[in-house]
Amino acid sequence: MTAASAEHDGATPAPPGPLREFWTSFSANAGAVAGLVIVLAVLLMAAFAPWLAPHAPDLTDNTAFLRPPAWMDGGSWSTPLGTDAIGRDLLSRLIYGARLSLTIGVAVVALSIVVGVVLGLVAGFARGVVEIVIMRLMDVILTLPSLLLAIVIVAILGPGLMNAMLAVSVVVLPHYVRITRAAVLAETARDYVTAARLAGAGRLRLMFIEVLPNCAAPLIVQASLGVSTAILDAAALGFLGLGAQPPAAEWGTMLADAREFVLRAWWVVTFPGLMILITVLAFNLLGDGLRDALDPKLKQ
Repeated sequence: MTAASAEHDGATPAPPGPLREFWTSFSANAGAVAGLVIVLAVLLMAAFAPWLAPHAPDLTDNTAFLRPPAWMDGGSWSTPLGTDAIGRDLLSRLIYGARLSLTIGVAVVALSIVVGVVLGLVAGFARGVVEIVIMRLMDVILTLPSLLLAIVIVAILGPGLMNAMLAVSVVVLPHYVRITRAAVLAETARDYVTAARLAGAGRLRLMFIEVLPNCAAPLIVQASLGVSTAILDAAALGFLGLGAQPPAAEWGTMLADAREFVLRAWWVVTFPGLMILITVLAFNLLGDGLRDALDPKLKQ
């Protein structure tokens, strides 16, 4: 039967699939679509950095210290965005910096989600003393200023990229624990969980097979927002000399190296700062769009 004949016979058209419904809700938010486009562009830039970067990120030129961008007097199109204090091409370091900064953001979020989901599930199902201990510990972490706590952790473990990622993971962990616990408490009161329990499902099956998939929507939204937080905190630690160490091409470290040249070489500070700003803003816009599309209460 054709669509025309089905319509003529009064048949109800098939409802849109979940992916199409999601994209319809998501694309209605122009800011979210713009954020998605920017995030994809940064991801592609990071993935194809060896082919896009005109120079190696650590290659120095003794004849081009603090060379201005190409459109300024003294600039050269061989280094379109200028060079830093030791003659390294700024554009190449920004492109490679996208790879390092995104790796930090994704690794931090992945670690935080794994640990946070497990703790949230345990707190939601165990209840009693176990729940109180886990949630009060998360409350203590939340009461401390995030950047200050990250600085203390890195100061204890020692400066470095891995320690910085671990510190930022600890800082953002409570958000995933609280979201998972709240979702678990809401889902365990539903009929399908009661039916699964009566059918003989064990606690692990209830936690990871029945309940966890239905808690995915708020976790996806928080993960997209968490990447921007991780990038920002890692850049702050790098700026303070506690994150990625020179000569690593990381945006926060690039800002730290350029502090003393702010007044006479604006480009060495402006472009890394803009990359952090644009990337963090894009992930925030993407997170807002995912929240609007995945939360039934916010759909029009």
